Amino acid sequence: MLIAINPSSKVSANSNSTSYDSVLKTAKKHLGARYVWGATGPTRFDCSGFTKYVYKKSIKKSIPRTAQQQYNHTKKVSKSNIKKGDLVYFGGSKHSISHVGMYIGNGKMIDSQNRGVVVEKVYAPWWHVVGFSRPVNLTY
Repeated sequence: MLIAINPSSKVSANSNSTSYDSVLKTAKKHLGARYVWGATGPTRFDCSGFTKYVYKKSIKKSIPRTAQQQYNHTKKVSKSNIKKGDLVYFGGSKHSISHVGMYIGNGKMIDSQNRGVVVEKVYAPWWHVVGFSRPVNLTY
């Protein structure tokens, strides 16, 4: 079998369809947005509404609505393998997740919580990390 490849039809590794830069840009655009329980954007968010919105708006990736559903239905990764754009989950246990944020590197995340959409440390004293997941493989 012979397959012809047209060099002008290359797919860029940095295509917006899977680019971390696109995800981060969308997330940062909403810094300061108000927290409202149950809100899914574009001007107010709860934690999982924010992560769902960012992935859908930036790269057309649909993820489940709640933090628990996002954890249950995305590929788990270990703390040692976390990458920018992965999701970080908090709560009492892996079966009792109450919060989610998006990892942005250097031990920080963007999340929507009582202070609104903010950048903060993943390992802040008020959070108990219970797991990590990768909703999609992103290019960097």
